[in-house]
Amino acid sequence: MAPVKVVAFGGGHGLGAALRALREIQPSLGLEITAVVTVADDGGSSGRLRAERGALPPGDLRQALAALSGEDRLLTAELLQHRFVGTDPLAGHAVGNLVLVGLMELLGDPVAALDHAGELLETCGRVLPMARAPLAIEADVSGLEPGRLVTVRGQHEVAVTPGNVEVVRLVPPAPPACAEALAAVRDADWLVFGPGSWFTSLIPHLLVPELRAAIAASDARRLVTLNLAAEKETAGLSLADHLATLTSYMPELRVDVVLADDRAVGNPGPVADAATRLGASLVLAPVAMADGTPRHDPAAFGAALHPILGRQPARSTRGGRRDGDDSRGQG
Repeated sequence: MAPVKVVAFGGGHGLGAALRALREIQPSLGLEITAVVTVADDGGSSGRLRAERGALPPGDLRQALAALSGEDRLLTAELLQHRFVGTDPLAGHAVGNLVLVGLMELLGDPVAALDHAGELLETCGRVLPMARAPLAIEADVSGLEPGRLVTVRGQHEVAVTPGNVEVVRLVPPAPPACAEALAAVRDADWLVFGPGSWFTSLIPHLLVPELRAAIAASDARRLVTLNLAAEKETAGLSLADHLATLTSYMPELRVDVVLADDRAVGNPGPVADAATRLGASLVLAPVAMADGTPRHDPAAFGAALHPILGRQPARSTRGGRRDGDDSRGQG
């Protein structure tokens, strides 16, 4: 049986939640998991290493690796997540950030560094950067000054802005994509978007021209997972607005399934309508922690993903291939 090849896009805690859920069901479905991670972080330890060493920001990459770590490497994953406390120069740095920057400098290539880190952690999937060079995010924001848009620069500043993000963009505006990420998208059976920060973790993938073109051309099926709670950068958006925002940046985007927590959605009508406009069906499932905190439970999230990713229908026609005309077969 051929593996089911899944590419998950994002960064930070949202991507980590998706990867932990995929790891839960990887053995039963034979998933081949690839994470494609944003590289625009400029806050905290990642921001310091980026400014001081010129490094690809390692924080989101580290979190993805930890989420996919093998069962026999949980202590190593915990070590990489360990953050130094105190007031000395190490304070605030995560061990894994230092390890990844060291590997990148030693090997001279971020993909080689991530592959080696994956071997150390015995990850059940591969972690790739969206681009091989660090990027920046800036946004035009309303509500900060009366009657005018204000340009907010930096991923962290956009993520915490109290204003309304009207437009977000990358700097430089057309960066080259990571070649290995493009190959993974071309070969995928499923492309998974979300959960995560919409403007600073998900939409940036759609702003890399080569990556956007690969997503548009792929005959993989597409899944969008909605967030459990509003974040500062999207505080004014409903869940239906989140879906509409994706198409404002990629009008040609079509989706097969939208997954949302049944309690977080409330009235499902507007979300179902927005999903239909994307060509998708809405699937409601209890994916949040049972204690009510707005965090995805890996087991529950995985249980919701299992019947979706385990389907054996004819492939999507998004990339031009007719349904049933898949020479590679399904997992």
